[in-house]
Amino acid sequence: MQETWRWYGPNDPITLEHVRQTGATGVVTALHEIPDGTSWPLEEIIKRKEMIEAAGLEWSVCESIPMEQCVKRGDADAPKAIARWKETLANLGRAGIPTVCYNFMPVVDWTRTDLRWRTERGTGLALRFEMTDFVAYDVFILKRPNAAESYDANVVARAEQRAKAMSDDEKLLLERNIIAGLPGGALVQTRQSINTLLESFGGIDAVTMQSNLLAFLKEVVPVAEEHGVYLGIHPDDPPFSLFGLPRVVSTPQDVRSILSAVDSPYNGITLCTGSYGSRPDNDLVAMATEFAPRINFAHLRNVTVEADGSFFEDDHLDGGTDMVGVVEALLREERRRAAAGDTRRAIPLRPDHGHLLGDDIDKKTNPGYSYIGRVKGLGELRGAIRAIERQLDKEGAAA
Repeated sequence: MQETWRWYGPNDPITLEHVRQTGATGVVTALHEIPDGTSWPLEEIIKRKEMIEAAGLEWSVCESIPMEQCVKRGDADAPKAIARWKETLANLGRAGIPTVCYNFMPVVDWTRTDLRWRTERGTGLALRFEMTDFVAYDVFILKRPNAAESYDANVVARAEQRAKAMSDDEKLLLERNIIAGLPGGALVQTRQSINTLLESFGGIDAVTMQSNLLAFLKEVVPVAEEHGVYLGIHPDDPPFSLFGLPRVVSTPQDVRSILSAVDSPYNGITLCTGSYGSRPDNDLVAMATEFAPRINFAHLRNVTVEADGSFFEDDHLDGGTDMVGVVEALLREERRRAAAGDTRRAIPLRPDHGHLLGDDIDKKTNPGYSYIGRVKGLGELRGAIRAIERQLDKEGAAA
């Protein structure tokens, strides 16, 4: 597997020199400075690629080409937006970028309620999704129309008490944490704009959303094939409904529908163990095994899920997912590909959502993307990979 590192471009507080010091050889990035609704010019892609290569690294994965909301709604503006997406995809292929990770989450991208939660083991600060806090925001702070109908009455009752106990500053912090996963984040979003965005999806259920996703795939996969770019759709994070919106990349059955819609190795998935792992009914080892031939990228992180659906980012080899089992399935797939003459490169992996540790706690960092915590996670994963590879070598020699 190829070790990669998420990098947010020249304004990332972590430099490419520091990325190289981790031992990773690949970079996962995007042209974040280009506004949504604009295709990426080939010359700008090449410029960023050359910057990465000058640092002795490779641009291994583009994460992500922005997905405009009209595509998810399937409204009248969708065809033009898909055309822009296809143009960017083609330009990435022309520049030699081999993999693109993208998502199809409506309105909200990744969502957490606490970006600096102190872990019980004292291993730094973690990202956390607290169900009661989220419902308190949705029902009693944002006051989304009919929001209470989306949740169990007992959860709503607890959320009401939580909201009443919050100070104004605590409510604003909760809102900022949740807004961090919205398009534009706190820089552009207000409660009114959030509700307007949510209302724009009125009447769109899971069946319609899935139909819009499959229609999108039928448009873009031929472009990916033509330009040699492997696609990997990222799962919903978390993999259940938020704000009453449908989510259609959350379960094994969702993945089966996506892969069968366009049967091509270029139409693949990003196996994010933390996102899929936030549903206790998702067996990540089984998913890694079943979907192995179509895994084009891997986000390796771990979460611990609580009884009410709350979860927090755990250490990479802890939490509810058998990370060693997942990694073994991925390594076996790489060996299967090699034996079958599959010319695909090694599966890129990146350590995801490290804890805030040491003096990173007082530094400016992107939530979940501090330096020390991810270096720790990468080291743990690297050790597991080496041990599993040795065992697989022994199996091969014995055979």
